[in-house]
Amino acid sequence: MSDLPIGYWLKHLDRLIENDFDRVLASESLGRRHWQVLNSLHTEPGTTADLDRRLAPFLEEDESTVAPAVDRLRELGWVEGLVALALTPRGEAEHDKLLSRVKEARARLTRGIGDEEYRVAVDVLERMSANLEQD
Repeated sequence: MSDLPIGYWLKHLDRLIENDFDRVLASESLGRRHWQVLNSLHTEPGTTADLDRRLAPFLEEDESTVAPAVDRLRELGWVEGLVALALTPRGEAEHDKLLSRVKEARARLTRGIGDEEYRVAVDVLERMSANLEQD
């Protein structure tokens, strides 16, 4: 067992996930944030403010909004609307295409980890977060 603290592993894993997503989405010149916006709008249309709230846990310290990602997806013709945002038919098709690549990335991430182990790890991290949120 490693002597490195959990904070090291959380940051290390987050960087690895970010880099892997960047590789997965590079053919479309997109990054992880673009995928998160695309996937969130696929699930539920909304405003940029709605997206900012939904995706706040994923934003870096120097990111205050997902608006640049929304703008890029709008430029691609994947998102429509100025206030109320939704995926265009092309955006839905691109979401579905990218989803298969994202699922492959998630499978790589959890290779060799059983469903129960995964659930336990998420549960522990959730409880640790709750402990600090209460303080």
